Amino acid sequence: MEARKVSAINGWLWIKQGYGLFRKSPLLWVSLTAIGMIGMLGLASAPVVGDPLATLLFPIVLAGYMLGCRALAQGEELELAHLFAGFRQQAQQLVTLGGIGLVAQLLILGVMKLTGGAELVDILMSGKQVDDPAVLLHAMEGAGMALLLGMALFSLLMMATQFAPMLVIFGRMMPVPAMKTSLRAFLRNILPLTVYGVMLLPFALLASLPMMLGWLVLMPVVIASMYATYSDLFPMQPETPRAAEGEAVTPGDQGQS
Repeated sequence: MEARKVSAINGWLWIKQGYGLFRKSPLLWVSLTAIGMIGMLGLASAPVVGDPLATLLFPIVLAGYMLGCRALAQGEELELAHLFAGFRQQAQQLVTLGGIGLVAQLLILGVMKLTGGAELVDILMSGKQVDDPAVLLHAMEGAGMALLLGMALFSLLMMATQFAPMLVIFGRMMPVPAMKTSLRAFLRNILPLTVYGVMLLPFALLASLPMMLGWLVLMPVVIASMYATYSDLFPMQPETPRAAEGEAVTPGDQGQS
């Protein structure tokens, strides 16, 4: 399974399609997103095991949202049960995907330590807020190479995990092939994905004022737009929805674009 290459304008269309899915059930979307975010943040705040456990379970939670998007795209109802749907389908592979991501993060942090960023990595891994900016600046002064390497490696990891949960849950792929396919898909469509990210920036700024409350709307739109992106780049999946204004498109319609 390989992603098709699309034009730059698709980056904006994915956002419109995500909003179209959000409009189908806005109140439930806000509720599901709030529950998921609070649950993941609460889990991550647990001492020692919180962050690793949240990383392991994140693909399962995301898969549940994607299954909810598929239901809406097919004319079905979004349900509270979709939040936990990932635990019932491909759960082992999704947890494995989270485990690979966790190990990759630790390896990247190890590389950063070896290249002069030990102090900075220690601060980041402590999870504690740095009250004195001078401490953080001092840690960053000798970590130039480590920061560059870290940014590059974390970017590659993000690309490899961007579509991997969807490829596992919908394409029934194993975690490592799913990550490879996701990375190739991202690199093949880096222009529309860049447009997508840039177009989201002003919405992110607006959502942050006041008191970040706008994220209760923007976050589900972003989640739904991720499904729209996946179904556009991988159009041969049976779950892709009918074309409509502001909604995701079918494989046949995608082939015409």
